[in-house]
Amino acid sequence: MKQSIALVMGGYSGEHDVSIASGNQVYAQLDHARYDVTRVVIDRGGWYAFDDNDNRYEVNRHDFSVDTLSRHITFDLAFIIIHGNPGENGVLQGYFDMLGIPYTTCDFYTSSLTFHKGFCNPVVAKTGIVSVAPSVLLYHMPDASDLQRINAMRYPLFVKPATGGSSVATTKVKTPEQLEEAIALAFTEDRQVLVEQGIKGREFDCGVFQTDKERLVFPITEIIPTGNHEFFDYEAKYAGFSNEVTPAECPVEVAQHIQQVSSQLYDHLGCRGIVRFDYIYDTEADELYFLEVNTIPGQSAESIVPKQARAIGISPSELYQMVIDTALHDKRQ
Repeated sequence: MKQSIALVMGGYSGEHDVSIASGNQVYAQLDHARYDVTRVVIDRGGWYAFDDNDNRYEVNRHDFSVDTLSRHITFDLAFIIIHGNPGENGVLQGYFDMLGIPYTTCDFYTSSLTFHKGFCNPVVAKTGIVSVAPSVLLYHMPDASDLQRINAMRYPLFVKPATGGSSVATTKVKTPEQLEEAIALAFTEDRQVLVEQGIKGREFDCGVFQTDKERLVFPITEIIPTGNHEFFDYEAKYAGFSNEVTPAECPVEVAQHIQQVSSQLYDHLGCRGIVRFDYIYDTEADELYFLEVNTIPGQSAESIVPKQARAIGISPSELYQMVIDTALHDKRQ
């Protein structure tokens, strides 16, 4: 009998469309001879399930089941591919925990911590294994005290929603005159905003995945924005305005250090499933800075982790089968 998999995508944030692209990519790569896959799209209008013929059915949120014209569907596993709220912040994980349905991501506690950059950064800094840039967390438009702390940092600054992703509403601020507008933009996406000192250097990403058999630390990727893009913003991520070099062309010892730090952070933060860590490497100071951790990294055709997996001979279909097998194995433990 096939295992019943709910492929959960969409969400309530500005990353909704990115999540749909990731979900469709996963759907195309899963072994449908082995799994009975139902796409579940969550958005503000409702929760809907789609069968292989794109027929739409409402999801019963009381037990996460679906009634079609011919059968009642319950699920052995939720494959969560929602970037942002409610998939990456622990909300869905808590829901599935209450229902006893296993899932493919970090648990509720790790998801909620890592999703909030302003809360996660001090925890990472406390480990002492990687540097974290100075920052100020705002709960409202800055007052005089906030501005004093912000201006004590070195420009340029990065202003971003504290719980955002895909660089939505993120601005590189070069002068104090640009600050207010950037903060106001970030507040349109979130109720809390992080103002972070910019670090000049090279941007590297590293995926990590603990399977039920082994620890996979993927080759690192260097992100090189092109054109007029000064950092890896939304357009650079999804409109092709960046070069993503995998494996990164850097000294071996730098790559190994990034991989080692990523593996350590995976454990320190209690991660599960596929996770991607993002860094800036200050080449002049020879110092690595933590940017953020993505507990549900993109899986679209342009995404980084699938490229890293392919670099070590793991196809997307093999990767997603490993994700499912590991999540089901963890349930049995």
